[in-house]
Amino acid sequence: MKSQWECFLQNLGVWEGSFTNFSPEGTLLNDTPSRLSLEGLNNNQTVRLTLSRSGADDVIREFRSVGGGLLFFENGSFSEGLIQLGPFSEFGAELAFVHENRRFRLVQLFDKNGHLNRLILIREHLAGTPATERPPLQINDLLGEWQGQAVTIYRDLRSPDIYSTTLKIQLDDTGRLIQTTSFGDVLRQAASRLRTITSTASIKGSIVLFDQDPQKQIQVLLLPDGASATSPLKVQLRQPLFLEAGWLIQSNLRQRMIRSYNEKGEWVSLTLVTEEKV
Repeated sequence: MKSQWECFLQNLGVWEGSFTNFSPEGTLLNDTPSRLSLEGLNNNQTVRLTLSRSGADDVIREFRSVGGGLLFFENGSFSEGLIQLGPFSEFGAELAFVHENRRFRLVQLFDKNGHLNRLILIREHLAGTPATERPPLQINDLLGEWQGQAVTIYRDLRSPDIYSTTLKIQLDDTGRLIQTTSFGDVLRQAASRLRTITSTASIKGSIVLFDQDPQKQIQVLLLPDGASATSPLKVQLRQPLFLEAGWLIQSNLRQRMIRSYNEKGEWVSLTLVTEEKV
């Protein structure tokens, strides 16, 4: 197992791209070119982050350790955000994937009343490499069966859990989406059984709305570069919740990241699912 610092170092380099702001309904608000440098200093004992964006002052941060609301996977993918949902306070998190020469990052922000406020899509590539990008995600890209493996890491840094996953997405005769998710047991456990969750959603343009429970509506927004953002329309106290980002890396390869909070509003875990269409 790599240390969290070693996982962080997977992100070193100069990343060129843009910050794109979207409304909760998926309307593109603005797009700002960006250049982010992550430079290792003192034999990689320190990392200096320098973010430059058009029309804004540079942001400079130095890291000598990682922790708090930040966790990394072994390939460098990570999530950073608030560790506690509180009353009458803004809430949000970033979910970030690293794949070959590209990084894909999604920030989901909620206002003081708990409503989804805006999304920031950050698409980056290593300087000097091709800036290839996927087309905007479509429902048809997701239809079918996806099989994969999930890794869940915990804020308390206990041993990760690794388990199999199956995701089936189809449309019924009325055009409503049906999603069936199955999770295998943690691989280090002897018993093998599946837990399955089935849910349905309406589709309107680039919005997929899981609206079976009017009090707990979950929205999936289909975005550029094969991206999807899954979030509650409103975060609620004393209710468990999760934020999820998806990235269609290739037509048959997708990753999803889920940041989970318990009923006390405490951040407890982060899951990375890597799945292939079968």
